Amino acid sequence: MWDHAVAGVELRKILRDPTELLTRAVQPVLWLLVFGQVLARVRAIPTGAISYLDSLAPGVLAQSALFSAIFYGIAVIWERDLGVVHKLLVSPASRGVLVTGKAIAGGMRALVQAIIVYVVSAALGIHLRLDPLAVLGVAAVIVVGSALFATFSLVIACLVRTRERFMGVGQLMTMPLFFASSAVYPVAMMPRWLELVASVNPLTYMVDGIRSLMVVGGTSAHGLALDAAVLATTLVVLLAIAARLYPRLAR
Repeated sequence: MWDHAVAGVELRKILRDPTELLTRAVQPVLWLLVFGQVLARVRAIPTGAISYLDSLAPGVLAQSALFSAIFYGIAVIWERDLGVVHKLLVSPASRGVLVTGKAIAGGMRALVQAIIVYVVSAALGIHLRLDPLAVLGVAAVIVVGSALFATFSLVIACLVRTRERFMGVGQLMTMPLFFASSAVYPVAMMPRWLELVASVNPLTYMVDGIRSLMVVGGTSAHGLALDAAVLATTLVVLLAIAARLYPRLAR
């Protein structure tokens, strides 16, 4: 109950000012319209039975969710500065409930951007799977993956505790997470050391799950069950860590 209340508060913030979400949606749209169109002509990246644009669209959707969620922690630092964190910590809600509510809100934020990516993908002629089960599956992967990275962002915020340090760490993490995944090119194209990094990168499994559900002919390199298990397990671990660290933010 309390986690839904916390999530509801966070989502109402978005409804009051959706500009942030729309602004963050610009980047994935540019990736599809510019980057994807260029590389699709080069034909240098093997994507199996599907076109490069069909392969890229799920990666861009995952990128959109990542970039939105990874800076979620800065809002928590703002809350600390405004005294909101202190009020939450003296409420009847446990620390685990508080961070779970914020994770749910972080996951739900990505759905707006997912809708935008779907619309642009359809306009570009990308072969989308639009049956209800596939769309719901993509939504589930997006919510869990975004909640995972939002919680990771919360952990970073609890450790660094200042906006300046947080922005530096957030910017440092986004590009390695994105490029050390299968979002833009197959893992098989990577050098061996980068393959090892990609194998422990949650974004790799998020992209893999989305690709198998979002586009016609898309397949999962790891299996959808493994993708879901990795994302869910990582989220649970991060929630446990965040619950222990959250009180540090108020000090």
